[in-house]
Amino acid sequence: MMNFKKSAALVLVMGVLMAGLSGCKKEEGPAERAGKSLDNAVQKAGEKIEKAGEKIQDAAKEANK
Repeated sequence: MMNFKKSAALVLVMGVLMAGLSGCKKEEGPAERAGKSLDNAVQKAGEKIEKAGEKIQDAAKEANK
């Protein structure tokens, strides 16, 4: 009977801990949103620079013909 009580108590404690941890979802703060926005802007700028470089290479190939 003692093992059943210990097991039941352990299951109850684990359930409470799991419920508590699931409620700890971290909200995104303003600094994290700004960082994500900056990352997105840098990525887009890199893509545009890459496209510009490709256009320059294409123009150089056409000029050498």
